[in-house]
Amino acid sequence: MPPLLAVPNISEGRDQDVIGAIAKAFGPGLIYDSSDWDHHRAVYTLTGAPGQLHQAVLNGARTAIELVDLTTHAGLHPRVGVVDVAPIVYLEDDQRGAACAEALVLAEELGRLGIPVYLYGELGGGRTRAELRRPGGLDGVDPDFGPASHPTAGATLVAARPPLVAFNVLVDADLETAKAIARHLRETLDVRALGLRLTDGVQVSTNIEDHTRVTAAEVVAAVREHATVTGAELVAPAPRAALVDFPEDVPLRGPKPLEDHLLS
Repeated sequence: MPPLLAVPNISEGRDQDVIGAIAKAFGPGLIYDSSDWDHHRAVYTLTGAPGQLHQAVLNGARTAIELVDLTTHAGLHPRVGVVDVAPIVYLEDDQRGAACAEALVLAEELGRLGIPVYLYGELGGGRTRAELRRPGGLDGVDPDFGPASHPTAGATLVAARPPLVAFNVLVDADLETAKAIARHLRETLDVRALGLRLTDGVQVSTNIEDHTRVTAAEVVAAVREHATVTGAELVAPAPRAALVDFPEDVPLRGPKPLEDHLLS
């Protein structure tokens, strides 16, 4: 049986010393990390056994809270906290119970660090990250764990879920076109999508929440209906099945498939 994964997203994508210190704190279970200046965000992928994985996430969270101040943060990616999201990921259906238990332990322990913790997805009654992140989304909502607020760390969103594919498409288009494409993707493919202007171009940023229904290749094809695609990137390791039939003429940056990382 494969291990559980954790994919904490930290609101720091520019200071490489801080990004490296947090990576070190996560410990030997860290299999991949990436950071982005424009999004001002780092995404870490950890592997670990039930009963142990939450502790590795906590170790990195402590360092992040110590080194990052959300009150001075300005980046493109929506966020509610320094440790913005900390999902526990299961790769097989029979791991779901273990992942839910690990996520609840993690949420409770993050609360003990003084961070307001909100559950989302199945553990949160079906509410989504987008609902909680929208302006005022946390107003009047009591945290599931921890205090009502933290002066510099904001809040953390915790879930247990299958793999999510964070996949960005670079386009030769203006920002308004990218936003229209993102809206089209949300309506037709049921993916999370935003149109964003980066330092060096325009991006359609997506989260494919069920790669068994929507692949990265299908996202690229849908974007190509409206703009020229100049490249794409994976933010974190994704299952090989998510990349099936990916077009050879689109440069793809990012990690190897998730299965390769787990084998190594």
